Amino acid sequence: MIINWKRLSNIVRYTVAYAAITHCTFEYIGDFVLCKGPSMEPTLFTDNVLVTERLTKHWRGYKPGDIIIAVSPTNSKQCVCKRVVAVSGQEVHIAQPRSVANKTKPGMIKSYVPRGHIWIEGDNKDNSCDSRDYGPIPVGLIRSRVVYRVWPLADACGEL
Repeated sequence: MIINWKRLSNIVRYTVAYAAITHCTFEYIGDFVLCKGPSMEPTLFTDNVLVTERLTKHWRGYKPGDIIIAVSPTNSKQCVCKRVVAVSGQEVHIAQPRSVANKTKPGMIKSYVPRGHIWIEGDNKDNSCDSRDYGPIPVGLIRSRVVYRVWPLADACGEL
């Protein structure tokens, strides 16, 4: 068997080039994400596939209402999908826990998001672990912003 080294070197060169382009695209421009968990229901459901982009932080920053993918502040091996509620300098109202001793109703504490942080919450308030539990998160934990839902097809490219 005769090996055509020129053809083989072309195949290897193109394979390496396409692999590098694919890696850079997913690492620096955008990605596909599979949703797991009920915290964003009824907006997003388990097994929804989302298209995300990673350029927002360079162009316009994050705004309240954006849905983001971030590294979990409680488990660095896990990512969370949440909605941005407030950004640096904005006011948030946090529910104060109910006092068992005097059985008073929970009140609201006014606070501000510190510089370089955001306040995130799941749309399913009763079934979400978010900034109400662990406080504002550093912007550096954000991986990307959700742009579109591509699966299921019935909801594809719908408004999030």
